Amino acid sequence: MFEPVPPYRPSHFRIKFATSDWERAGTAALRRRVFCQEQAVFPGDDADAVDARAIPICALSTLGGEADAVVGTVRIHADTQTPGEWWGSRLAVAADYRRTGALGAGLIHVAVASAHARGCTRFLAHVQDRNVALFEALHWVALDTLDLHGLPHALMQADLTRYPAMADPETGLVTLLRRAGGGGPG
Repeated sequence: MFEPVPPYRPSHFRIKFATSDWERAGTAALRRRVFCQEQAVFPGDDADAVDARAIPICALSTLGGEADAVVGTVRIHADTQTPGEWWGSRLAVAADYRRTGALGAGLIHVAVASAHARGCTRFLAHVQDRNVALFEALHWVALDTLDLHGLPHALMQADLTRYPAMADPETGLVTLLRRAGGGGPG
């Protein structure tokens, strides 16, 4: 009798700027899946005017060392009114990978560190209440609370001293599989 084969789980992920067409398409599809279908925050599509100037960042799962799917995303952009101020938004991780603790933290790290390399002196984000603890653990502070799209959010600011400038976000970083709450690969 054969044992059932468990589903494939990548051992590492690459987190980087979405530079290819398939990566950009994958980030847009993941955002629609999370913010439109799962959370019903936006009807149909979450695209907005920020997308025209934002830099999309992707977390890629790997198969045999090669990127095979977009499993996480966030976007960053410089504020057009306040020099040095950057924003992050639309942080999303695919449902099957949300218990992989390294993905959200890795996306946040690449977002802030790459903006820091581009002259960011203040990095902000509107964070859904359910994610505030993650951001606080990553050296962010809540500045205010507000309601956006019918959901409670915190306006949060990153401690830039904890995010050294990342000069090559097109290549990004590799993060190993780690389950949320500790534990090793598996």
